[in-house]
Amino acid sequence: MPQPDNALTDVPYWRITALRIVYLLIVLGLSSFVWQQLLFEAAELATMTGIAKAMMATLVILSLFGLRYPLDLLPVLIFELVWKMIWMLLIALPAALDDRWTSSTERVFFECAGVVVLFVIIPWRHVWARWFTRPGEPWLPTNLPEGHTIARR
Repeated sequence: MPQPDNALTDVPYWRITALRIVYLLIVLGLSSFVWQQLLFEAAELATMTGIAKAMMATLVILSLFGLRYPLDLLPVLIFELVWKMIWMLLIALPAALDDRWTSSTERVFFECAGVVVLFVIIPWRHVWARWFTRPGEPWLPTNLPEGHTIARR
C-alpha cells in the first residue's frame, strides 16, 4: 500500500482550526445579510447585485462544507484570496495612485483587506503537494471494462 505524501498529511492542527474559524466567520458574516436579501428583496436587486449576492450565498454553503472538510475546500479560500487581491491591486491601488479614491472604494477595500490573513493560514505546502505536484486525473479512461473501446479519429 503506498504511503501518503507527508505534505498532504502534515498540516498542523492550529492551521486546520484556523481554517475552520475562517469558514465559520464567512458563514456567520455573510449569512447575516445575504440570505435575507436573496429571500425577501431579490426582486428589487439590480442584476449584477443579484449575481454577487447569489455568489456570496454559494460561498456560505461551501463554507459550511469547509467546517467539516477544511483542507478539501481550500480552493474556496484560494478563490476568495485571489479575487480580492486582484481587486485591491488592479482597481483599488490605481484608484489611490490616480486620486480617484472614493468612499465606496474605501469601503470595499476594508472589506477585502482582511483576506491577507489567508496568506498565513492557508497551508501552502499542502496546496503545492495536492494540486501542483500530484498527478491529475486522467483525461481518458485508463482501465476500460472488457469489450469497451475509445473511438479514435
